[in-house]
Amino acid sequence: MRTWIRHRAAILMIFLLTVLAVAGGVWRYGYGQALEQLARRGEADLALGADRLTAQLKRYQELAVLMAEHPTLLALSNNPAITTAQRGHALLLEAADKTAALDLIYARADGTILATAQETAPPPNALSETPYFRRALQGALGAHHEVDLRFDRRAFYYSVPSFSSDGTVSAVLTVVVDVEDVEGNWRGDGPTVFFIDDLDEVFISNRSELVFWKRSADGQSLIPPQGNAPTFRSYTRAGFEIWQLDWGPYIPARGLHIVQDLPVIDMVAEAIVDVSLARRIAGLQAGTIAAIFMIFGLILLQVLERRRVLTEANAELENRVTLRTQALSATNEALRREITEREEAEAALKKAQADLVQAGKLSALGQMSAGISHELNQPLMAIQTFAENGTRFLERDNSGKAGENLTRISQMATRMARIIKNLRAFARNENEPTGRIDLAAVITQAVELTEPRLLQDDITLNWSPDALKTPVYVRGGEVRLGQVFVNLITNAADAMANRPTRQIDITIQSAPRLCVLIRDTGPGIDAPDKIFDPFYTTKEVGSSEGMGLGLSISYGLVQSFGGNIRGSNHPEGGALFTVELERWPQESAA
Repeated sequence: MRTWIRHRAAILMIFLLTVLAVAGGVWRYGYGQALEQLARRGEADLALGADRLTAQLKRYQELAVLMAEHPTLLALSNNPAITTAQRGHALLLEAADKTAALDLIYARADGTILATAQETAPPPNALSETPYFRRALQGALGAHHEVDLRFDRRAFYYSVPSFSSDGTVSAVLTVVVDVEDVEGNWRGDGPTVFFIDDLDEVFISNRSELVFWKRSADGQSLIPPQGNAPTFRSYTRAGFEIWQLDWGPYIPARGLHIVQDLPVIDMVAEAIVDVSLARRIAGLQAGTIAAIFMIFGLILLQVLERRRVLTEANAELENRVTLRTQALSATNEALRREITEREEAEAALKKAQADLVQAGKLSALGQMSAGISHELNQPLMAIQTFAENGTRFLERDNSGKAGENLTRISQMATRMARIIKNLRAFARNENEPTGRIDLAAVITQAVELTEPRLLQDDITLNWSPDALKTPVYVRGGEVRLGQVFVNLITNAADAMANRPTRQIDITIQSAPRLCVLIRDTGPGIDAPDKIFDPFYTTKEVGSSEGMGLGLSISYGLVQSFGGNIRGSNHPEGGALFTVELERWPQESAA
C-alpha cells in the first residue's frame, strides 16, 4: 500500500513539474511573440511621432526660407528708417501670430537687430555669438535648440541668410520656435516618447515630467535634473530591451525600449511601450495550457483511481461526453440565434436611420412647400400671360413680338424645370455609395431650394460660386450632402426670425483643410456642445418647425462621408457652422 502511494506521489510530482515546465515554455514563447508585435507597433508609433515633430519643425524652417527674401525685409536692410522698421515689425508680428512662432528676428550680418516680432529683443550683438547665426553668415541654413532666456522656454532656432546684390550675406532672418507649442499637439498621446539631444538631455517629450532629464553614467537610464535617481533596471527578453522603472504615474513601470536616430534635427528619439498587455496575454496563454494539462491530469487520475471499475467509468465518461455535446450544441444554437438577432437588429437600425434621413428631407420639403408653390405659380401665371399675348400678336401678324413671348415662355418653363429637378433630387432616397461630388453645385442646389423661404423672410444670402477658379470635388453623396446644407440654411433662417439684420454668408475655405463656412446674424448658440444631440432644440415645445433632429441627422451624414461638422459663435455675433469634407483623391493630389 505504501509503495502504491509513493508511486502515485512520484507520478503526481512529475506531472506537476511537467505542467510547470510546459506552462513556462508557453509563457516565454507567447511573451516573445507579443513583444515582437508590440515592438512593431511601438516602432510605428515612434516613427509617427518623430515624423510629426520633424514635419512641424520643417514648417518653421520653410517659413524662415520664404520670409528671408521678403521685399519689406530687404528694404529694411537697405534703409533702416523708422517707418521701414515699423513695417518690418508688423510683418514679423503677423507671421508670428499666424504660425504660432515664439519670435522672428531680422538682423544685419554684424548682429545689429533691425526688427523683431516681439517687443522684447535680444541684447545687442547677442545673435552674432550664436551658432545658428554664424552658420547663416556662411550662406547656409542655421539650426539650433536651447532654452531661450528671454521667455524662459525651450526653443528651436532656424536662421536663413539674405543675400545682397554682390552675393554676400547682408542680413539674417531667425525664426524662434516654441517647443511647448509643438509638444501641445501630441502631449500625453500614445506611448512615452522623448527626444535626447547631443548633450544627452531630454529636450522634447510627450510626457512633460521627463523634460531636462539626462542620460545616466551607464548610458542607459535617465536621471532627473534634481533629486535622487529613481529605480531602474534593464534586461533583455526575447531579443528586446525591457526597462523596469519608477518614473511617474503616467510612465509604464515595465516597458519596451525602442530607439530611432533623427539626424535631421540632430536628436535621438526613444520610446517606452508598456508591456503589461503582452505579459497578460502570455500569462493567459500559459494559464490556459496549464489548465488544459491539469484537466487531463485530473482525468488521468480519475481513470487510475477507478481502473477496477473500468466499465462503469467508461459508461459515466460516455454520459459526460453526451451531456457536454448537448450543452455545446445548445450553446452553438443560442449563439446562432443571437447572431441572427443582431444581424436583424443592425438591418433594422440601418433602415431606421435611412427612414429618419428621408423623414428629415420630407419635413424640410413640407416647410418649404408654400414658398416653392409660390415659385412655381409665378412662372405659370407668366406663361399664361405670354401665351395670351403671343396669340394676339399672331392674330395681328406681328411674328416678332410673338417670338419674344414664346422665348419668355421657354425661359419660364426652364426655370420651372430647374425647380422641379432640384425638388426631385432632394426628395429621392439615395442608395448609391459615396463618390465624386461637385461641392459648389450641391451648395447652389441647396440655395435654390431654400430661396423661396429666404425671399419670404427678407433674408440676404451671400454665395458666389463664380468666385471659385476651379471646381472643388469632395467625397460624399449628392442628395445627402445637399440635405445637410438645406438643414443648415433653414436653421439659420429660423434663428434669425424677428432679427433686425438677416444675412447668411456661405464660403468655401481650402486650407488648411477643405471646409464650408455658413454664418448667420442670429442670436448665436447657447450650448455649442449639445446642438448635435438628438431632440435638442431651442424652439418652443410643440413648435411645427422641428423636433431637434435636423442637426443630428446632418452630423451623422457628414460623419458617414469621413468629414466633420461643428458649430460655434462668431466673434462678431451670430452662429458659425463649419462643415469639413474630404477632398476627392485626384483633387487632393492636385
